[in-house]
Order: sequence, then C-alpha cells, then structure tokens
Amino acid sequence: MELEAKYDRKSELKAFDETKAGVKGLVDTGITKVPRIFVHPPENINSFTTPNSNQFNFPVINLDGINKDPTKHKEIVEKIRDASGSWGFFQVVNHGIPMSVLEEMIDGVRRFNEQDTEIKKQYYTRDFKKRVGFNSNFDLFSSPAANWRDSVYCSMAPIPPHPEELPLVCREIMIEHSNQVMKLGNSLFKLMAEALGLNPNHLTEIECDSALALICHYYPTCPEPELTLGTTRHSDNNFISVLLQDNLGGLQVVHQNQWVDVPPIPGALIVNIGDLMQLITNDKFKSVEHRVLARNVGPRISVASFFGRESGPRSILHTPIKELLSEENPPKYRATTVEEYTDFYRAKGLDGTSALLHFKL
Repeated sequence: MELEAKYDRKSELKAFDETKAGVKGLVDTGITKVPRIFVHPPENINSFTTPNSNQFNFPVINLDGINKDPTKHKEIVEKIRDASGSWGFFQVVNHGIPMSVLEEMIDGVRRFNEQDTEIKKQYYTRDFKKRVGFNSNFDLFSSPAANWRDSVYCSMAPIPPHPEELPLVCREIMIEHSNQVMKLGNSLFKLMAEALGLNPNHLTEIECDSALALICHYYPTCPEPELTLGTTRHSDNNFISVLLQDNLGGLQVVHQNQWVDVPPIPGALIVNIGDLMQLITNDKFKSVEHRVLARNVGPRISVASFFGRESGPRSILHTPIKELLSEENPPKYRATTVEEYTDFYRAKGLDGTSALLHFKL
C-alpha cells in the first residue's frame, strides 16, 4: 500500500509531457523498464487469443484494371462490399501510388522523429486547433494507460497548410503523399458508393473525401513490450483511413472475436472503415476495432491518412443514408457533425469502448 501512495500518476504524466521529447526521448535516455504510466492491465493486452495466421485470409484487393475492364470493376466492387461489411478492413495493391512515394513518406517520418529534439519541441502541442503538431498520446491525460508511440499530425485538406508550416525534413513528401492519397480516396469513395448500391458520386457529394489529416506514428523499440501497447484497441473517428505501414508488422484487427495480424505487404495500403462510415451506412459497413502491439524491435513507422477529421468551413449534418433505410432497417444512429463526433471521441480518449454507442438511437 505504501508504494501505491507514492505513485502520483498525474504528476508523472505531467513530467513526461513537459519533456516534449515523447517516448523516443525516454528510449534515448537508455531506460530498461517501461514507466508505470505506460503499463496496461494484462486483460487489455491479452483480451483475445491470437489465432494462427492460416486461420483467416486477410482481404487483399487488386485495383489493377479497375477503369478498363467492366467485369473486373464489378468484381472489385463486390470484394469491397464484402470486406467492408465483414472485416471493416482490406488491403489494396496496384492502387496507383508509386512505391517511391510510400518509401519516402516512411523515411520522412523517421527523419522528423530522429532529428534534434530541440527542433521537434517547436512542434509539440496539445492544441487540436493547430494545423500541424507533434505530441505523444493525444489522450495522455484521459486514457487509462499511455501508448508507446509519438505522433505528428497535419491537417492537409480542405485548407492545406502553408508549406513553411510543415516540418522541413518531411515537408515535400507530406504534400506529395497527401495529393496522391486524395486521388486514391476519391476513387475508393466512388467504389464504396457503388458497393452500397448508390450513385458512384454519393459519398463525395456529402463530402466524405473533402477533409484529410495525416497522422504519422513512430513506435520506438520497447524494453518490455509485454507490459504496454503501441496503440490501444479502438476504432477510427472518420469515414475511412488509408494506412501505410512499414515492414515490421504489429497491427491487429478484431475479426470473429479474435486478434488477426494485418500482414505487411510491400507497396500495399490498408483501408479501414471508420465510425462515421458505419453511422451513415447504418451498420452496413463496419468500423472494426484494431490495435498495435509494442515491439522490442523498431522503430515501427506508420502513416494514417484520415478522411473526415474536420469538414472545413461548413458543418454537414451526417445521418444514416435514406436510400439504405427501410421499415425493416430503420435508422440506428442520430444525426451528428464531424466536429461533434471528433470532440466527443477526443474527450473520451482511447479507453477501449466505441464512441458510436453515444450516437445510437
């Protein structure tokens, strides 16, 4: 009990935050133990068994020939419908973004995190209104346990930042990668609209693809990976995320009540359905929970392109799409704006529960 009395979590969180050096700063000091603020309850880490990798085939969709061959187009739409409804996740290959851009984006995140700490500190903030920011754990003071990662956040659309607002070491590649992902996102939303039986432009007309944020995660090597997580179990507060991961692995999704590894495929991008997409499709597409394991190898680097993090100058009210509703399938969620959903999600933090429950009718 005496030890318990000495542990002042709030002070430790504050002290860690005030270093502005993130988890990498801790690792650079040569720590061999995970500080207590990062220790997760064992049941969070071992919440499901991890099946053997042959049990499930994680869906991989080849977009090659999507606009040239009508038969292929139809097959791809069906695969997207199936994966979005049953997995909430799929990987895409032959998506049109050059491998060189993806590799340089990973390198850019590495350069940012491994540059002089004094330069990084200039970007450190907990003010979500800033268009560009760096911190460790957006929900550091609200989540039950901190995650073993540092993140750079950049809001790239609808109003792009001035180039000089972006960190010099990754400025050009952030702009290039975002431009490429915006094009891919536009194509994906058209395919998803078709998969829902809607006009191909339906989701772009309600501005699902108009806002883009880049969230670049850096997961340093962890001395005791069995005690913590890279990212706690959660679903994303957006329409879709397009995720680039390096070759280290560690990302897992919940499928049929089990954790399933998302295998790294060179040049592939992961697409995952977010909460707002589940809301507007009235549960036809599923926002699936996922997490990232801490590893004793690294750093692991990933770049999530979030569509629907803010909706720019005007707030659109998002409700279940009326064409998908019927007497047998009435609306399951109340109307909300991206801003309201995001504010609720951020305040709640990654506590292992879905923010969607708050919006259920």
